[in-house]
Amino acid sequence: MSQRILIVEDETDLAQILAEYLQRDGFVATTIADGLVAMAALRQAPPDLLLLDLMLPGMDGISILRELRRTSELPVIMVTARSEEIDRLLGLELGADDYICKPYSPREVVARVKTVLRRAQPPAAAAGSPGASGSTLDIDAEAMQARVAGKNLELTPKEFKLLQALAARPGRVFSRAQLLDALYADNLEVSERAIDSHLKNLRKKLALAFPDEEPIRSVYGVGFAFECSECFPS
Repeated sequence: MSQRILIVEDETDLAQILAEYLQRDGFVATTIADGLVAMAALRQAPPDLLLLDLMLPGMDGISILRELRRTSELPVIMVTARSEEIDRLLGLELGADDYICKPYSPREVVARVKTVLRRAQPPAAAAGSPGASGSTLDIDAEAMQARVAGKNLELTPKEFKLLQALAARPGRVFSRAQLLDALYADNLEVSERAIDSHLKNLRKKLALAFPDEEPIRSVYGVGFAFECSECFPS
């Protein structure tokens, strides 16, 4: 059955173009231009993924996401015309799975939709014993140990915490401040740039385990996201 995408966007021409691109890729795409109408539709028949504009008549995107997250983990990609708004969205920690800035390429949006849907399954459900389908990343929180295809990754405690935070929500973009909180919860004096050193070392170790892809994606001016098709094979 085709996956259903709801596009909540008040620029109707833009929404229609995006819907057409998604439909070409086999999705069922519908558009709504009003926030209140969209909220009613989400309660009645939730889609498989929501593309949600930030500025909307009736009810803005942040309010819709906040209301949605009270009862649902529906994958959500937020869309904004102002890149500086992303920092605010990340700071609010509302639980969006990704963020896209206008103007954007419809092809890029379709690719991001596919990525978020692919990552919608919790890692715990996908990770397990390694099999013929490829490498499997297994994160053992109690032992503070990560394994790929049964082989331990030699990570420092900070590198493990960083990987654990990123891999817990594949595809979601984390700011440096959010990752800093995960690593140094009790130390507010640590610079956000301390994350860069740990990320550099973690990336080197992941590159040895997954030479065909780069699991940690940098989002310019925003933060980092964990995207690795080999880590949690379907």
